[in-house]
Amino acid sequence: MRALWYSAAGQAELRQERLPIPGPDEVRARTLWTGLSRGTERLVFEGRVPEAVAGRMRAPAQGGDFSFPVKYGYCAVAETEDGERVFALQPHQEAFVAPRAALCPLPEGLPPRRAVLAANMETALNALWDSGAGPGDQIAVVGGGVVGLLVAHLCAGLPGTEICLIDRDPARAETARALGLAFALPEAAKLEADIVFHASASEAGLALALSLAGEEATIVELSWYGETAIAAPLGLAFHARRLRLVASQVGAVAASRRPRWSHRRRLLKALDLLRDDRLDALLTEEIAFADLPAALPRLLSPGAPGLCTVIRYEGSARSRCNRALP
Repeated sequence: MRALWYSAAGQAELRQERLPIPGPDEVRARTLWTGLSRGTERLVFEGRVPEAVAGRMRAPAQGGDFSFPVKYGYCAVAETEDGERVFALQPHQEAFVAPRAALCPLPEGLPPRRAVLAANMETALNALWDSGAGPGDQIAVVGGGVVGLLVAHLCAGLPGTEICLIDRDPARAETARALGLAFALPEAAKLEADIVFHASASEAGLALALSLAGEEATIVELSWYGETAIAAPLGLAFHARRLRLVASQVGAVAASRRPRWSHRRRLLKALDLLRDDRLDALLTEEIAFADLPAALPRLLSPGAPGLCTVIRYEGSARSRCNRALP
């Protein structure tokens, strides 16, 4: 089978690999779809994963080490030999062998193609827990990428909340409308929010998020900047308004849920939360796996249009139950 490897800064290639023989409690699966995680994979593609956090940023099934060569990715939907559709934290490759306990079955009613959003939904769910948001809150989400949109979508499910998605790209307004969300450009955003989520991965976005926070409000920082240093304007009203800046990262379950929730329970809930047909609006481009290396410079360029790119593998549109796996 073939696997995608990031071979040098700005370069990727497909390499032939042989799958190992499954051991006890392991299964072999053929990949149907994977999703490209733009923010993280852009830093991997460009070789900008800081050495200080390289261990923490390893994907569960990563091959190689940062910076290069490295096999990366964590948004895979596959079909096992017995025909079960599953989500797995696996790289971009045509097939894989994994412990059965690492595979999450897709819930009834969730299309496999949409299930590539599970890792992003898990991040959004964790951020909501980290924020402490509740019914009736006024909430601003700065950054209308996949994670920002999913955070806003989850917040909109809290009774009585008022949600505003803010992004500098006017095209994101259409996606916001598809999810039933209010939208504003940065210059038009005038709020004193109870909770602000920042997911734009930009210095300007963080400054805007701080400015939108009301008295003693919480700002949840979801962006990961890699090795880039970001200035945070804390010398204005940050202390006078007693604001709270919270980092949210999916590697650990939010502290408020950690005694009761495992990573697996959280991921299974993320899959369940994807059973909303409106979320197909976040899947804006589909390409064949064979075309992925040549397309990556365009897909991962700063400011690239669209949201989640879905990678299609041979057999993704039909059952592979009766096909032998490599």
